[in-house]
Amino acid sequence: MSKELTENLLDLIKSLSKSEKRNFKLYAQRNSSGKLKFLELFDALDKTKVYNEKLILNQIPNIKKTQLSNLKSNLYKQILKSLRLSHVSADERAALRESIDFSRVLFNKGLYAQSLKILEKAKGNAKAFNLHLLLAEIIDFEKTIESRYVTKSLENRAEELAIESKTNLATINKVEELSNLALRLYGLYIKVGYIRSKKDAEIVKQFFQVNLPKHTETELGLTEKLYLYQSYSWYYYIMQDFVRYYKYAKKWVELFENKSNQQFELDIYVKGVNNLMSSQFNTFQSKNLALTLERFNQFTANLTRLDNNLEMQILYYKVINQINLHFIKGDFTLGCKMVPEIEKQLANYIEKFDKNRLTIIYYKIACLYFGSGDNKNAIKYLNKIINESSQEIREDINGFARILNLIAHYELENTDLLEYQIKSVYRYLKKSNELHKVHQEILRFLRNLSHIRPDSLNREFKILKSKLVKLREEPFELRPFLYLDIISWLDSKLSGRTVETVIQQNYLKLKR
Repeated sequence: MSKELTENLLDLIKSLSKSEKRNFKLYAQRNSSGKLKFLELFDALDKTKVYNEKLILNQIPNIKKTQLSNLKSNLYKQILKSLRLSHVSADERAALRESIDFSRVLFNKGLYAQSLKILEKAKGNAKAFNLHLLLAEIIDFEKTIESRYVTKSLENRAEELAIESKTNLATINKVEELSNLALRLYGLYIKVGYIRSKKDAEIVKQFFQVNLPKHTETELGLTEKLYLYQSYSWYYYIMQDFVRYYKYAKKWVELFENKSNQQFELDIYVKGVNNLMSSQFNTFQSKNLALTLERFNQFTANLTRLDNNLEMQILYYKVINQINLHFIKGDFTLGCKMVPEIEKQLANYIEKFDKNRLTIIYYKIACLYFGSGDNKNAIKYLNKIINESSQEIREDINGFARILNLIAHYELENTDLLEYQIKSVYRYLKKSNELHKVHQEILRFLRNLSHIRPDSLNREFKILKSKLVKLREEPFELRPFLYLDIISWLDSKLSGRTVETVIQQNYLKLKR
């Protein structure tokens, strides 16, 4: 067994819950009264944090080194089989596949009527849950059986199955087109973030228009509408049209008003709710965001049998949107009190968490500390981003982290560090194509600080603010202001108030 597969086995074992481990042992011992070698290996691996072959062989003397590879391979398969059996009742897809398997067993026995009966029930469930690919497999198998099991009604059945198959395949094609578009747009956002220029906007717009299939929304089924709304959501998000982003994120969530749909497509539903909260944040809907977050917390608190992936998703969505709510209100000091609990929760998933999501959490935490005036802790979390060597990290987040890091050092009067760091940040932003006009103005201001007399400092702050206010009106310079409220920082310097006070007072003026 290769090193990669050994690591996969260890990761799989570590991902099991207590009940899953108990079920696996019961499954493994169902036909045996003695101690099984692969089960002994399971116990040994369950107790270790790092795989050590020599130590394992010493712990289990009846296992020879030559047997270990096959035992690990068998153990991996046995765990997967156990998990499949235990999850069938909670996973409609797995239950349908089991029904198809049962039907095939009966077909091979020549029990065609029984086989068709199982398929008929399975087909109803596939339609109810919009599982079009499985429905296609069921219809295809029905056609095979009907060709062997001749009855007087075959002529009508043949026509019915042909129509069903044709209709379902048309739906599958539409779903494929829309799901591919949604996925590619999401991938584009992960790679580059928001549009950066008029050229970017034209490229994204053309890509969307060319790949959006012709459709009449009212004639689409639930799955087709889901991918349509996802596509529009990502498109308007990338284009920074947050009003339309909110419109389609809301439509996405409204598809799941039926509670059975929420439970069945749980990961897609919670992602939709997160996008709705994101759109509410970007359109400054503090009341709606607070209400949606409260409902989301209540909904997820009642969920059972969550897998690790979904647990991580839910944790991320809760953390980000709670922090966003603090951002809107300017409650930075209150938000900072969440950080120890966030760190504690993240510790359970730190090795498995997506690097980009982890980076965004760190950036949001850094902004909380910066807003509260705790620049040392802000720098601590910004360094977690700046020092990350992974190529997966979005360059835009890294760029904004470096700019905020400079401002935090300025606030701490670390003037000796600034000159070197400004040059380093400039080189990074230029190389990564993230050098916005906003960044240039901030860097120019910080670079000239050593030449500005104390009595002229306020005047320079006013000049910088005037330039940035104008830039904020330019559509392709909006991105930096979404990541860093630099205007509020400048207002705090000019008025002698804290950043937190400035944002809180602005919130009270715009409260809605």
